Amino acid sequence: MRIRSAFAALGWAVVLAAASIGPASAASDDRKLDAEIDRLRDAGKIPGVAVALVENGKLAYVTARGVRNAKGDPLTPDTVMYAASVTKATFAYYVMMLVDEGKLDLDKPIATYLPKPLPDYKAYADLANDPRWREITPRMLMTHSAGFPNFRWLNPDEKLDIKFQPGSRYAYAGEGINLMQFVIEQGLGLNVGEEMNRRLFQPLGMTRSSMIWRDDFAGNLADGQDENGKWEPHDDRSSVKAAGSLDTTIGDMGKLAAAMASGWGLSAKARAEFAKPSLPIKSAHEFPTLTTEENPDNAKIGLAAGIGVVVFDGPQGPSFLKGGHNEITDNMLVCVGKGRRCVVILTNSGVGQRVIPALVKAALGETGAPWSWEYSRLPALTP
Repeated sequence: MRIRSAFAALGWAVVLAAASIGPASAASDDRKLDAEIDRLRDAGKIPGVAVALVENGKLAYVTARGVRNAKGDPLTPDTVMYAASVTKATFAYYVMMLVDEGKLDLDKPIATYLPKPLPDYKAYADLANDPRWREITPRMLMTHSAGFPNFRWLNPDEKLDIKFQPGSRYAYAGEGINLMQFVIEQGLGLNVGEEMNRRLFQPLGMTRSSMIWRDDFAGNLADGQDENGKWEPHDDRSSVKAAGSLDTTIGDMGKLAAAMASGWGLSAKARAEFAKPSLPIKSAHEFPTLTTEENPDNAKIGLAAGIGVVVFDGPQGPSFLKGGHNEITDNMLVCVGKGRRCVVILTNSGVGQRVIPALVKAALGETGAPWSWEYSRLPALTP
């Protein structure tokens, strides 16, 4: 997951012009929100936009607008789309189920779960000469504070290393999320893909969601468009990756967001742990992941890492978000405390950021979401 180069000027104009949109509030407003999605999608040159809205912990609205491929086939609520790093929040909810049951302790070193030292496994042999791996806990992995680069292949030698003292600060790392999956599978003997299907997707009726490719997805599948308008095929992921292998639909993600908002499947204590501030975020931007530049204004909104999500204090109370981006995908999940409300936005475009902040505001009203932190190149929005 990485931030693309400069976006077209039109994209920023769309965001700024739409910043004054008010919240959708009644059944008739669903049609208004559909129209607003169409307007923004057209102005921002986004091929497809799918939106789910949760009110009072229940799925209230689902729509899909635009097209899913170069042929112009329509995007529908049951079109399979790539969740990208929204996968991390989904995985985190499953992790909290294990914590709730006493199978996992967020603050117990991962070394206590593994049957042998981490560097003895081929995938983590690079850490053999760094004993700091023994200090890493599940909380550090799930709050992006274990000290890893986002992915090892970003290093010049493509080897995994620990960049800073584990637990000392936030630095977004898919490596940490994937290591958490590894610990669960090796230490607890659980198949994460199968367990998430059994414990989340099936009970919630998320029938077109999977952590690994399914052949039945092919009939209604979204390809993606990069920032230059070039179509790329959907990537059929052949292995489970907690950092980002989820295929899903907007209807299914709406059900998951409703579960997160209501606390379904978790005790009140575990649900609170999921979305509470575990580690302050001081970095000026999420990317580059290892930047040491800080923004003191983060403290004003209580910007912090939750378990697999980013939490903040907004005008509608304690809130959290999780984005997901690659060259042909741009997604966002935002939940606010007031009214147990959430919006999920999935796009099949690498530049969905052009419209996502405006769409979140159209759906939920002013959330105070830290867009300038989430999107490094996004200018501050004006009221």
